Amino acid sequence: MNNEFNLHHLYFLAQGAGWTVMLSLMAFVGGGLVGFGVALARISRSRMLRWLALGFVQLVQGTPLLILMFLSYFGLSIMGLSLPAIVAAGLSMTIYVSAYIGEIWRGCIEAVPKTQWEAAECLALTRPQRLFMVILPQALRIATPPTVGFMVQIVKNTSLASVVGFVELARAGQVINNSLFEPFLVYMLVAGLYFLLCFPLSWWARKLENRLLVGRKPAPETKKGIGNVQYCES
Repeated sequence: MNNEFNLHHLYFLAQGAGWTVMLSLMAFVGGGLVGFGVALARISRSRMLRWLALGFVQLVQGTPLLILMFLSYFGLSIMGLSLPAIVAAGLSMTIYVSAYIGEIWRGCIEAVPKTQWEAAECLALTRPQRLFMVILPQALRIATPPTVGFMVQIVKNTSLASVVGFVELARAGQVINNSLFEPFLVYMLVAGLYFLLCFPLSWWARKLENRLLVGRKPAPETKKGIGNVQYCES
């Protein structure tokens, strides 16, 4: 029996990293679709719809992701609905991501100046046309950096899927450590793989944020006016 770390263990960790990426993509796509609906409901004219969306956000944000995992995997099985580990983990992550990303996008939509709504209304556009043709393109630019930054949290939170038996990166490291009893080596490699997954996203988010801030800097003041606008002297 070989009790030393070898290429087979490294390959097993790489497989776990692949499943981590897969689960992250499932959570981001599913959570993004639901979160977009949550964001629209939060800015809806219907008070009931706004309150329902707010209640969903408060409930999910006030519940630990670990509890959502337990409810999806163990709770639903008691009710007769037995889900595979990847489905239960994906469902939990989707619910969790939708609440947070919905609030991020709601804030970005509301960050667009109200004068843009008024200008679109002056063009006799309907509310859906104002939203999708005028407001959302501007909100998309604002929302890109925080959305990419939140993807880092999604990747790291996939480690909780190990509690339902899903073998992602953290669970793969645990399995290897249980056979080798070398926690320092194994978990250092796991941490390094998480870093390789998360650092590009963090770097990309900072770059996008800096580009956005540069794009929104006010024009420099001149001696006779502001920016390129010159005022006539009396």
